[in-house]
Amino acid sequence: MIAIKNGKVILEDEIVLGKAVLITDKIEGIIDETEIPEGVRVIDAEGGYVSPGFIELHIHGYLGKDVCDASEESIRIISRGLLENGVVGYLPTTMTVDMEVIKGAIQSVRALMAESTTPEFDGTTILGVHAEGPFISESKKGAQDPRYILKPDADFVKANADVIRVITLAPEEDDKDFSAIKRITAETDVVVSMGHTSADYDTAVAGVKAGVRHATHLFNAMTPLTHRGPGVVGAALNSDEVSTELIVDTHHVNAALFDTVYKLKGRKLCFITDCLPAGGLPEGEYTLGGAKIIYKNDLCRLEDGTIAGSVLKLNKGVWNVYTNSKIPLNECVNCASLNPATTLGIADKKGSIKVGKDADIVILDNDFNVRKTIIGGIIKYEA
Repeated sequence: MIAIKNGKVILEDEIVLGKAVLITDKIEGIIDETEIPEGVRVIDAEGGYVSPGFIELHIHGYLGKDVCDASEESIRIISRGLLENGVVGYLPTTMTVDMEVIKGAIQSVRALMAESTTPEFDGTTILGVHAEGPFISESKKGAQDPRYILKPDADFVKANADVIRVITLAPEEDDKDFSAIKRITAETDVVVSMGHTSADYDTAVAGVKAGVRHATHLFNAMTPLTHRGPGVVGAALNSDEVSTELIVDTHHVNAALFDTVYKLKGRKLCFITDCLPAGGLPEGEYTLGGAKIIYKNDLCRLEDGTIAGSVLKLNKGVWNVYTNSKIPLNECVNCASLNPATTLGIADKKGSIKVGKDADIVILDNDFNVRKTIIGGIIKYEA
């Protein structure tokens, strides 16, 4: 057993001092520091934060490796690198490329998922795949390749539902009865997310009634909220059933909106990075799904100037929101841990420091730099 002491312990509803967190592979207790049993190994948090580990719902790559490399080695490198950012579980995210490449990427994740849950795996736990596309709107394609856009295909999702956890699609690209959305939600546990979509408000609301339960990178690559056309943004904010992603690098979404979105979505708000293969590397030229990406001034763009994903680290995303809003730190952390776990249906095991849950814990300093990442009670990363 391990006792983590001398830290500010971030719980779901508060931050507590003077407490020690007892762990094996599970969280065994939250006790007064004076009650630590003799003979227990002690980890000193050195006055920093003791936080639940972060869960990343949307990330395309890291350290020069792309999920769409369709390579087990690339997934291993991404998984290893994410430990440095306090990520304890993630969804490697594909994009709109050739369907055979997408299938290859899904297979590379499938081959590693079980191994990633073992103590020997030297990376972050792989929770499944987020398939962002190829069932999207060409007019809201963003950095995705229009040559490979397809109509929503429930059979493809169903055939890969052992791995796919989230599928991003444009609801207006489904048929008028939303047959694909209805089949996916009825026949699988895959979360249907609306994104890269030109749907109007009414179509988006109808998509929610058909089974959409998530919104991909809110505001980005979707119809905006205006006073006469509330758009997909308005539908996502109005729908209690829908959880929403937010890229929290302060570039994709102005920081002035952090408070607004939190007030409307609360624990349905999930922070993401939408990180590209350039993440963790110096500025320069990289690729994403075969397209050239220029990483300069903390932003990634296509050659035509279109903003692509980010190079954000999720621990710094949490800190961005905390330092640019009135949202309490414990709720900022929930947005990167408990809320994503709830979206994925795994909040009974992951997402918060609570007795009985998996011992997935991050120790951070007072600027939210990661000092240790612990998964299943095993220290997988130390700064």
